Amino acid sequence: MLDLAILALAGLTIGAMALPRLRATPTWRAMITPLASIIGSGFLVLGPILDDRYGAYAPLAMAALCLVGWLFGAAVRHNIAAIAADGEVRHKRLEDVAELALAFAYVISVAYYLNLFGAFAVSLTEYHGGTPARVVTTGALALVALAGWVGGFRQLERVEYGTVTLKLGVIAGLLVGLGVYFAGQASAGALVINPPQLGWGEAISLGFGLIVTVQGFETARYLGDEYDAATRIRAMKQAQWLSSGIYMVYIGLLAWLFPAGETALTETAIIDMMRVVAPILPGLLIVAALAAQFSAAVADTGGAGGLVHELSRGRIGLRPAYLVLVIAGIALTWTADLFSIIAYASRAFAAYYAMQSALAALRSTGARRAGFWALTVLGAAITLLGTPAEGS
Repeated sequence: MLDLAILALAGLTIGAMALPRLRATPTWRAMITPLASIIGSGFLVLGPILDDRYGAYAPLAMAALCLVGWLFGAAVRHNIAAIAADGEVRHKRLEDVAELALAFAYVISVAYYLNLFGAFAVSLTEYHGGTPARVVTTGALALVALAGWVGGFRQLERVEYGTVTLKLGVIAGLLVGLGVYFAGQASAGALVINPPQLGWGEAISLGFGLIVTVQGFETARYLGDEYDAATRIRAMKQAQWLSSGIYMVYIGLLAWLFPAGETALTETAIIDMMRVVAPILPGLLIVAALAAQFSAAVADTGGAGGLVHELSRGRIGLRPAYLVLVIAGIALTWTADLFSIIAYASRAFAAYYAMQSALAALRSTGARRAGFWALTVLGAAITLLGTPAEGS
């Protein structure tokens, strides 16, 4: 019965998102890009990491991540409004450096997405983990490079709405499954309170290394060719509110269900955890993960290549930019584990957010300026101090 309820809710969510009236709403269409990034890969890895390292305090850690993401989003929103009001980009040199940092962050995030793709692709086979996952990831990176080289990105990017729809449908089903399982464990008096495995300093530095899991809101800033500033600001706010609500429900349920040490902390630990909740969930998660990670990698590859091409004023072509990006992704795949790549990506995005916060401070006065300078310092601290979770 629970499997049927999960499928039903997933189907209803997918059907609702396919309604023409919803798809035609400008704010909803503008929300899709940041929402897809924020609620993407983080959903697959964040639950097991927070549950394993923070124990019963996992919901507090999740709330802190959402709050930091919202504050950095406020800096980006301020810059969107300021540029729209001025009619020109002031502090162009710092803007260029920030966009170069974003392009670098995208390079790492592509490796992050496709390493998850590889891990989930082999997770239910006898060849799961390690070298087989890296081989699949390398093949996926080569496919992305080929698509960029022959101009196939436009066709691949057309599936974005479909992959987001599928992902949100699976998430809705997962939440109802967790809710029913949580209620059953609560009525049986079987909820668990796990102690945290980290001291305060380690907890903060690990939190810094997880910022990438709530990243993605900044994509709204670069939709100016399609939406006006007010729509992009509104879409970013709504995407962050919706994703934060989903994350808080998800972590709030997950943190009290599994005894410490019951599930090994690996890239695909969520599959083992959800197998206990409902037999149908592992398969649904794998389908959603494969579609979403590949789609996100294509989007970020296109974004990084476009930024490098623009910043070089056309001197670096799109094809060479895609090739360099993919080579860097393959190098990361074979020299670092997924948890380290997550920390690298978090630090790269934090550097971008620090620069966006500095730009917001330069465009502000009074208390708001002081707040944005404080965010600049926080972004710099995350860039320097973020650490990876340790898988087993």
